Amino acid sequence: MSPNALRVALFSGNYNYVKDGANGALNRLVGYLERQGVTVRVYSPTTDTPAFPPTGTLISVPSVPVPGRPEYRAALGLPEIIREDIRAFDPHIFHVSAPDILGHRAVGFGTSLGLPVVASVHTYWESYLRYYRLGWAVPLSEWILKSFYGRCAEIYAPSESMAAMIREKGLAENIRLWTRGIDRTLFGPEHRTLDWRRGLGVGDETALIAFVGRLVLEKGLDVLAATAAELTARAVPHRVLVVGDGPARAWIEERLPDAIYTGFQNGTDLARAYASADIFFNPSSTETFGNVTLEAMASGLAVVAAGAGGTLSLVEDGVSGLLTEPDNAAQSADALQRMIEDPAFRTAAAARGQTISERYDWDAVNDVVLQRYLAVVEAAAHG
Repeated sequence: MSPNALRVALFSGNYNYVKDGANGALNRLVGYLERQGVTVRVYSPTTDTPAFPPTGTLISVPSVPVPGRPEYRAALGLPEIIREDIRAFDPHIFHVSAPDILGHRAVGFGTSLGLPVVASVHTYWESYLRYYRLGWAVPLSEWILKSFYGRCAEIYAPSESMAAMIREKGLAENIRLWTRGIDRTLFGPEHRTLDWRRGLGVGDETALIAFVGRLVLEKGLDVLAATAAELTARAVPHRVLVVGDGPARAWIEERLPDAIYTGFQNGTDLARAYASADIFFNPSSTETFGNVTLEAMASGLAVVAAGAGGTLSLVEDGVSGLLTEPDNAAQSADALQRMIEDPAFRTAAAARGQTISERYDWDAVNDVVLQRYLAVVEAAAHG
């Protein structure tokens, strides 16, 4: 089968109503597929105030706000009107992006139609449960994930470390890599602007530590605040730059009042914010890949990050950055202090990180998915 004959049904719990790394990757994938002639139809909850326009054809599925996190929506499954739309579309393959209600129903429906189903991994579910002190639910979560992934023809993990974790826990064996890319026309050290830093009240010689991401607790905001407090207690000169927005903004502003908060940034403004910092700090232990870490590396920043999830596949500890024990503020402060006080090491780490970032090209990584679609459809056609 040629790409221009292929029809793909993609199921997402959040395709564009709240911006995050997962739906950024999915929208880029759909854009690439359509440029190759593939026909894609996306099924996802929607809102009247999406964070960004969707790429491709988006079909809204019934949903309700998630209790306690109303900015997110939970799909109510696949009602008959959606199933009729899918039948009329007549896809060759289903791609599910989350083991939520919509994903489970899609796996079941695709199987009932005799179609192959593939799944991509975007969330480190176990780490979320442990972060919110729900460790008791991990065995049940793993049983559900094993049942979910076990019905899929292939699983696409975003990093070697996540693939290894999935295999180790026995969740799936048929795993392929679908990493993430970087827009090298956007992110780069050439966007560094001292005047912009000065406008924020940051001296040219002051170490500016950047945190970039959605402001939600699971991104390690508690570790960010505790680490900054530890650096201050040690009298290590620094400033913290927080780029992003979200429901926990007031929480972090209260605990880190001396930081600089830019709010949500995009495009060249985001590129400037990265490049104008000196060190990137990612305290999150829930990353499956670490898009923001890759963007920081491409921007010429040395990285300090929690050694967990996809970050383990991006950062070479002691070479392109420093990895710390997850949720360990004292160790994070040690690493940042070393970066601040050893500019030669920081410069060398930044250079190595920028070189590593050059391996990641969006078209190349998305073509891997297209080729796997074609292979899976071909295998299904031959029984």
